Amino acid sequence: MTPRGRFITFEGGEGTGKSTQARRLAAHLRAQGRDVVETREPGGSPGAEAVRHVLLSGAAKPLGPQAEALLFAAARADHVDQLIRPALTAGKLVVCDRFYDSTRVYQGAVGDVPLDLLDTLEQVAADDARPDLTLILDVPVTVGLERAAGRGAGADRFEAEDAAYHERVRAAFLALADEAPERCAVVDASGDADMVAAEIARIVEARLFAPAEGAGA
Repeated sequence: MTPRGRFITFEGGEGTGKSTQARRLAAHLRAQGRDVVETREPGGSPGAEAVRHVLLSGAAKPLGPQAEALLFAAARADHVDQLIRPALTAGKLVVCDRFYDSTRVYQGAVGDVPLDLLDTLEQVAADDARPDLTLILDVPVTVGLERAAGRGAGADRFEAEDAAYHERVRAAFLALADEAPERCAVVDASGDADMVAAEIARIVEARLFAPAEGAGA
């Protein structure tokens, strides 16, 4: 049987550079001869991309955080079934810009959706497709919002929230990393993009591809 592939997710607040660094990591891994699938959430499959517009346009915001969590889970279930699980089963590396930790932060920690509901949605949507490594990119909120505004694409549903909201998001991601240190690694993403990419590559190699202690002895 083909060994299961590895699943790497990027998380963090707005303007932390997740999309850029996910692309750079995928390119780095391909240069090593690894078979890599790049994807994102919400989205990543035709059904999930349709839900993405509803979520990021703000159309679902009046329905409340619980409804948003349900929509994210529906998109995630399609994404996992159509793309992530088949890629992992085929032994590929999957690099995803956001996954279920974003739901736990934005709708859970900040939106007050009950944890037991999020656990249930996570089990239904992700099931066995769990990240092996989650890279949480961290920058001061003022830096992240300046970067997001500098993209010139207009603020989406979450970028448009005030600074206090984003401070809560940042704190929740850091708390999540503290709760799951075996899976999560916090990366200071406030510096030069090349330096950040190099640190991410180092973490990935050490966490996922380092030879087992005593191997070959």
